Amino acid sequence: MATPVRSPAPGASRVAALSDHDAFGGTEGAGAFAQAIVDTVREPLLVLDTDLRVLAASRSFLAAFRVTPADTLGRLLYTLGDGQWDIPKLHLLLEKIVPEQGVMEGYEVEHEFPEIGQRTMLLNARKVFDERGSHATILLGIEDITAARALEREKDELSRQKDELLEQKVMLGREFDHRLLNSLQLISSLLSLQSRATKNPEAAEQLSIAGNRVAALGRVHRRLHVLDHVETVEFKAYASRLCEDLSGMLHRERRAIVVEGDEAEISTMLGIPLGFIVNELVTNSIKYGTGTITVRLKSGPEGHSLSISDEGPGLPEDFGASGPRGLGMKIIQSLVRQIGGELQIDRGNPARGACFTVLFGRQPGPGAKAV
Repeated sequence: MATPVRSPAPGASRVAALSDHDAFGGTEGAGAFAQAIVDTVREPLLVLDTDLRVLAASRSFLAAFRVTPADTLGRLLYTLGDGQWDIPKLHLLLEKIVPEQGVMEGYEVEHEFPEIGQRTMLLNARKVFDERGSHATILLGIEDITAARALEREKDELSRQKDELLEQKVMLGREFDHRLLNSLQLISSLLSLQSRATKNPEAAEQLSIAGNRVAALGRVHRRLHVLDHVETVEFKAYASRLCEDLSGMLHRERRAIVVEGDEAEISTMLGIPLGFIVNELVTNSIKYGTGTITVRLKSGPEGHSLSISDEGPGLPEDFGASGPRGLGMKIIQSLVRQIGGELQIDRGNPARGACFTVLFGRQPGPGAKAV
């Protein structure tokens, strides 16, 4: 290994460089070879003696920091460029960390240079001894990561802006839900007041029923959006709470909604559209069917089946799921497609009511998306 040069006496005019015989084996060939190695290094590199005097500087260092060999070689590191390398963190690295540990990698330093401006650098330093261990040099590699840090800051800023936009979206969604629920509450209250003010008993009852249904819709809406930031939901318990809210739409009708079947954790991405499907089908059964309404979930190795049935009178003979049967049926079909499921319809008969069954996998299908 090359032997470092001895520090020149104060006032000496000799410039210590890699070509000095004492520093690199005593031959011109060895010195030239060592200088070629230093110049080949892509990142800026300095070779220092133990007094931190520059023995050699790579061409990449000279180009990056816009200095000449005459201004660099043989000078103390801290005096280079009128003291622009007199950096407190560099003092700590070269005077304490490297002498004690022998090596330091990835030591980050920020500094303002007169010629090239603000720079962020990663310093890698290593203390190297000759074969006899009597002389040492310090290799100081300098990696300019200014552009990389600027890119990281830009990415952080973009990420912050994205988070702000998402937060604004969430806030707008909450504001919309809040306004919708307030509007439903206002409509319900107005209908209730009108029912009490009217002198026609039949009209008063119908207004009261309508007010209760609007209030129930508000409760259903609130229940469905409880899951907005939850990953999974136990569907039987979720459907039970949902049907409790829907039962408010029954008013004085003596009918029951029963939720039964398996307990199963399903993803919220499935749970929310399934909740809307239950809402639509139970509402239709309340409107057109009779008897107990049953909501049943069955789970198997391949997936789940959700069925909603009542006790009659069944669907008309000309009913077709693919036909233009109304907005409610179109909503159900759209939700089933969103979760990658399949809708099966049993028309039933006057003695046994209709049954709607949704078959779906344990995970959302390829075309599934949040509702």
